[in-house]
Amino acid sequence: MLDLAIIAALSLAGAVLAGVPGALLLRRMRRRAVVLHLFVLVAVTVLAVVAGVALVAWEMFLSLHDLHVLLIVIGVSGVVSLGLGWWLGRRIAQEATWADLVRERERQVEASRRELVAWVSHDLRTPLAGLRAMAEALEDGVVAEPTAVSDYHRRIRLETDRMSRLVEDLFELSRINAAELHLTITAVPLAELVSDAIASVAPLAASRRVRLRAPEDGWPTVAASEPELGRVLANLLTNAIHYTPPDGTVALSAGAERDTAWLAVVDTCGGIPEAELPRVFDVAFRGERARSPQETGGGGGLGLAIVQGLVTAQGGRVEVANTGSGCRFVVRLPTVTVP
Repeated sequence: MLDLAIIAALSLAGAVLAGVPGALLLRRMRRRAVVLHLFVLVAVTVLAVVAGVALVAWEMFLSLHDLHVLLIVIGVSGVVSLGLGWWLGRRIAQEATWADLVRERERQVEASRRELVAWVSHDLRTPLAGLRAMAEALEDGVVAEPTAVSDYHRRIRLETDRMSRLVEDLFELSRINAAELHLTITAVPLAELVSDAIASVAPLAASRRVRLRAPEDGWPTVAASEPELGRVLANLLTNAIHYTPPDGTVALSAGAERDTAWLAVVDTCGGIPEAELPRVFDVAFRGERARSPQETGGGGGLGLAIVQGLVTAQGGRVEVANTGSGCRFVVRLPTVTVP
């Protein structure tokens, strides 16, 4: 019993000799990396075992050879344990960091979803209220003059078109988020695509007195899905026209760099506040009216989010930066070599 008590006391002494400095060290490392905390914890445990075994072996008066063998075994085991402790600590720290990033991303997505619901609710409530008021006025005969009736019909059609665009944007965004896009990647000549896009937005630009400019040649051919790339270009042009003040300019240009082609849309909107640049592609983000004091068309803030989703789905990327008098959106896609 006395031998067992001595062994227990020596083991406790070894644990205290290693544990107390370890606890003090951990206390001083409260703001250090998680991996260092885990490594120190493993090191304290290993050193406590090593110290206890060494003290017991010394007290047992082993032969010098046996003591050397025991110390070698303890040393090798301790080094291996410390190495495993460091490796496991890094793995645990990485997994903890990854879990934190996932949770942060989930919080951002949930916040974006709530913001989207709020924006869409507002954008649907406003035209619906107007449609109901105009329909009741027509039904009750409050508006009877042919000119006024015609004006009410025109406004009802405009509000209906506005709601239709919002619903189409929501449907497109849901397809992107659900990974339900079925793209057919082909060789798409940008010259034809740009020509069609300019023709489709020309009436809007004329109504807002915005000039559209594009060179006649120099357009590369890209590997993309033509309908989706057309939607991307239409969204960028519409967005640029809405934010550009009267007598402003929206210019298109393109080029190629090695195996990548770029398509740029540059406006004279006055620029985007630097703090808002990282968020322009977020769902339902509209930003402040600093870019232009005029009406922006009542969109749901989904156009640029759709642009980013469609470009990414085609293996490209989209960028935005301020210029001297406006901002520049650049779409980058793989090129196609035409024989």
